[in-house]
Amino acid sequence: MHPVEALLLPVGWLLRNRRPDEAASIANAPELATGNRITLTSPAFQDGQVVPARHCGQFIGDDVSPALTWSALPTGTKGLVFMLEDLDNPGAVPGIHTIAAFAPPEGGLPEGALTPDDPRFQFLPNRRRQAKYSGPRPLPGHGTHRYRYHLYALDTDIDFAKVADMQAVPSALAGHVLASGTLTGTRTT
Repeated sequence: MHPVEALLLPVGWLLRNRRPDEAASIANAPELATGNRITLTSPAFQDGQVVPARHCGQFIGDDVSPALTWSALPTGTKGLVFMLEDLDNPGAVPGIHTIAAFAPPEGGLPEGALTPDDPRFQFLPNRRRQAKYSGPRPLPGHGTHRYRYHLYALDTDIDFAKVADMQAVPSALAGHVLASGTLTGTRTT
């Protein structure tokens, strides 16, 4: 165990039973509601299974985004928004690790594609001011966390330069969501 993780372990134990209400997930934001579904998958893990270490964050992995594939997007899709959400962090609401907007590529993204070095992707900084793929990394000792990978198909391009912060994302996407899909992975420390 890394020394920083060892220091955080008692905090994780202390907060072990503190988890946000899943109803507060961004997936439940009324502005993102749609009846149209996208099937989101990854060759790295199946829904409900453990996210491989390679795709996890600091002290676990290398923050390499997993390959993602999806079913056919609705006609008129002009933009996609990807989000990675920690449903079990000890805060009041689930934590957003990553938000990225991009033009829809055919069928999916290869492993490692979500990087700020690629001009196709526009990242919105997370609560730690990181504008990149920031993989799963549960608080040491806190137990199993569920990580929800979200994909939203939009009828427009979204310019994150005009979005104040992560809390403003639902209102920025309101009225533009054509379809959505999720994939959930787990990680335990």
